[in-house]
Amino acid sequence: MAGGQERILRRRIKSVQATKKITKAMELIAASRIVKAMGRINDARPYFVSMSSVIEQFASSAGLPKSKYLGDPKVGARGLLVVTSDRGLCGSFNSAPLRFVERKLLSAKGIGEQYRILCVGKKGINFFGYRNIDLDLALLGVSERPTYEHARTVAKAVLDLFDSGAVTSVDIVTTRFYSAGSQKMEVIPLLPIDPATLVASGGGDSSLSFEVEPAPEEIIDPLMALFIEEKIFAYLLEASASEYAYKQRAMKSATENAEELVKKYTRIMNRARQDAITTEIMEIVGGAEALRSSDSEALDVD
Repeated sequence: MAGGQERILRRRIKSVQATKKITKAMELIAASRIVKAMGRINDARPYFVSMSSVIEQFASSAGLPKSKYLGDPKVGARGLLVVTSDRGLCGSFNSAPLRFVERKLLSAKGIGEQYRILCVGKKGINFFGYRNIDLDLALLGVSERPTYEHARTVAKAVLDLFDSGAVTSVDIVTTRFYSAGSQKMEVIPLLPIDPATLVASGGGDSSLSFEVEPAPEEIIDPLMALFIEEKIFAYLLEASASEYAYKQRAMKSATENAEELVKKYTRIMNRARQDAITTEIMEIVGGAEALRSSDSEALDVD
């Protein structure tokens, strides 16, 4: 084996081993952050449950008054809130929702539908910017640690579009977090809210009655706006946890691939070295045989 080729293989092995250390560290970091993200979800759940319970009880006790945020979607432009990450190296976490939205936009051209896009996360913003798609919201710095202020900013953009009549409905395209081993990209209706789902979702007690100040008609819209904020916050938290779960799996796969690559390069180098040693031995044996033959011929001549 030529020394130059052996040096090249050794350099490749060292390079892959260095990459393996990085991916392994990123895998461990992502695993630790999943636990923290799950903790934030659990911390926010009591408020969301309480808010949902109030609305459900309000709906089942006295009937919901009319609200612009309640009802069935009307014909018109639709809004899509797309949740992505600010960084990559997380498998299909970003590509799945972005490709879904891209297909939606392409099919909408053929049937005359209109969509308004709101995007959270640098990856999605860059994706739509490269395709010259205008965004009604482009929010960065959310995916690693979502806060309620982020949710309030997103909710304001969503509600402004809906209130102005620019869109008649809004869906959120995000990745739901069910457990550390189960996440799924889903498209979830956000606005308008179906009253039947509020009453049918359980938790409301029809025997309860409320005394509302001011009138129910005046409080229902602000209450629904708060409900939308909380739903968006919950989805942002789930997306953050899902991102770390995807990143952990991606880095684990990269680490395993690096290990296989090191084994492959080591095997190639060892095989080449064995071939080189065998060739050298054969050359030595051949040389010795040639010397022995020449010595025998010299003795015969004498």
